Amino acid sequence: MSLIGGIRPPIAVLSALLLTLAGITALVLGRVDDAGVPRAVMTSQQHFAEDGAVALRASIDESVTDVTRSAALFGAGQPVSGDAVLDKLGSTYQKWMGTAVVEIRTGKLVAARGETVPLTSVDLSSLKGEDGLTPRMVRMRNGEVRLLSFGLLTWPDKPQLLLVASRNLKFPGISLGRFRSIAVADSDGAILSGDGIAEPESARNSADREDIKDSTKQLKDFAQRAARKAEQDPRSSKEPGTGGYPGVSGSLLGGKRAGDRSVAGYATLAAAEPGDTTTAGGLGLSVVAMVKVTEKSGGTQSPVFGLAAGGTLLLVGALAVAVLLGTVQRPLIRLFLESRRLTRGDLTRPVIVPGYGEAHRIGGALERLRRQLLGESAEATGPAGRPTGPRRVGTGALLAACAALLLAWSAPLMLLVNRADSTADVPRQLVNDQRERTDTLSDRVRRALNEGDADLESVASLIGDKTSPEAMKEVLEHTYNENRRYRSLYVVDSRGDIQAREGKDPKVIKSDRVSGKPLRLLGHGGKEPVVVAAAEIPGRSGAQLVGEFRVEFFNALLTRPGLGVVRLVDDRHRVIAGNTGFLAFQSLPDQHLKDLVAAGAQRLGKKARPHGVLYRQNGIRIAAAAPFSGSGSAESLRWSVVSWQPVDRLAIPEYDARNRTVLAGLLGAAAAVACLGWLHIVVARPLSNLADRAEALAAGDRRTVLFPQHHDEVGAVTRSLELIRRQLQDQSRRQPRRTPSPPPSEQYTRN
Repeated sequence: MSLIGGIRPPIAVLSALLLTLAGITALVLGRVDDAGVPRAVMTSQQHFAEDGAVALRASIDESVTDVTRSAALFGAGQPVSGDAVLDKLGSTYQKWMGTAVVEIRTGKLVAARGETVPLTSVDLSSLKGEDGLTPRMVRMRNGEVRLLSFGLLTWPDKPQLLLVASRNLKFPGISLGRFRSIAVADSDGAILSGDGIAEPESARNSADREDIKDSTKQLKDFAQRAARKAEQDPRSSKEPGTGGYPGVSGSLLGGKRAGDRSVAGYATLAAAEPGDTTTAGGLGLSVVAMVKVTEKSGGTQSPVFGLAAGGTLLLVGALAVAVLLGTVQRPLIRLFLESRRLTRGDLTRPVIVPGYGEAHRIGGALERLRRQLLGESAEATGPAGRPTGPRRVGTGALLAACAALLLAWSAPLMLLVNRADSTADVPRQLVNDQRERTDTLSDRVRRALNEGDADLESVASLIGDKTSPEAMKEVLEHTYNENRRYRSLYVVDSRGDIQAREGKDPKVIKSDRVSGKPLRLLGHGGKEPVVVAAAEIPGRSGAQLVGEFRVEFFNALLTRPGLGVVRLVDDRHRVIAGNTGFLAFQSLPDQHLKDLVAAGAQRLGKKARPHGVLYRQNGIRIAAAAPFSGSGSAESLRWSVVSWQPVDRLAIPEYDARNRTVLAGLLGAAAAVACLGWLHIVVARPLSNLADRAEALAAGDRRTVLFPQHHDEVGAVTRSLELIRRQLQDQSRRQPRRTPSPPPSEQYTRN
């Protein structure tokens, strides 16, 4: 018999699959989740740490780039004093703790601003090396860590100067909320900076002091564990389904205190794209974000459900297999044995005719053929009798009945059982994380706009009134290549005529190119929003440097895993950018989101605050809105970032149970359809064709050759019928032919 053909393999495979699925169902559906902290909360902490790592990496890289670019732009112009360099740098950027200008040859301090820069840790003689200007971390006497960035100020016939900028490792614009702390750790697990844990001196009582002490100890433990995890390869450190971050990231479970469990996420500083290298990515830093969540013991269902579902599948599967064995396999094997007996010449015993469908028809045909082999004519054996009543049930109907039996078990699991409704328990921490992460994203977009505006002001001041058009073109080209946020950079005069341009053709019409506002939103009614920044060039009678932002730049900023749909909207709730497809200036999809954005824009005290809400109408979803809040020209835009996502996509126990139940039902339905469809192809359909041929042969058709399609039971019966056909042909040849009697001769009467 064929390995994959015949009736035995499909039934055996179906039995094995149903037995395996019953065991899996009993184990998986009966599993009680006693972890206390849902996987969705753990994953959310991982994403929170990734957001912190992205923000810190972007801030460090931007800081280093600003120092080197500013030094290069100063060097391209006329020589200025060190004080002028630092004054201009301080008025344009407010991101460094301290700045200094040092004469490289003598080591003399030329100028300084802000806190004292730890210059004693800088070996000026090593600056000429390959990595001489690489930023480095320095620990100060008070234990704080500073990151030093360097730039060379070079003018002809002037001593070469070193521009040094010092910054801390604080997180820019990370919204922590309540009960959360965050830290930066080095490759050894030592904490370099942190936020969110109060100082012990601020404790009001002994309980608060113990809580601060425990939190500090737990955060240090998380930092050391994260440092060990950071040594892994990013491609092998993630669990399936948690990809998307180019560095090493994950979540950690800590100790328990007063009913609260410490949970942390960690992430290494990595480049935006896998394989790229950045200054921040080479520092060996990791971000650890810790929060305390309330544990909930117990699971969402009893293990009895899994045992009952698995036991029911065993009973249903046993019944279906018994039907297949008794009504399909056994009659077919009996036909095979009876047909082979006839081909061997054993014609004494009548053929045992099966009771149903095609097997009954083939058995009846074999009995008629047996009688014909004994010498009876085809007419004498009578016509083929069609089965009536229950005997009309064919193999296809039996397979359909078995399929209905198995689907009766699968369908309720897929459609009815363990359905999570609007009363599902959603951890409050997920709503808080959605709000804080959306606020962090809003601050990141705001800072990006402010950085773009500051870059234009810096470049515009360096262009001044003495830069030639050729030199102006070089400055624009250098700025455009270093800042991928712009689609077009150009200088316009007071009438809006373009004097120099780099990048794509401007989308802003001539009459709108000159404006007193540093940031504007144009392109209303068009296919693409146009965000424009402008800075006046001193000494050029109203000329301005204009930069048009790329919409893809904002889309990339909004693309963060675990937030669902994210949109950047203006003060009229119209969409400007998003992490998924959108129409320019389209409104938010429903009134709930509009009300949420409006509520977030309301100022409570000095600034507006983010809001997070759990909606239970028309499906449960988490939504959050965060307006621009902070300093800089971008705040005047009054834009907001809004995000929302359905809860059923999160790893919450109720939805995990539903998904496992649906999966069990799908597997059961797939096993039934696959195996019974297999039986239909290799048994039911060939058996129906064979029944027609067998009845035709018994009716006297000796010319049609019966050729087996498969090497299985049906093929064996077909071969036996072909042998019987040949025997009947030989038998008809051996019988003497009867010569027809001549017609009676006509009698003629003679007259």
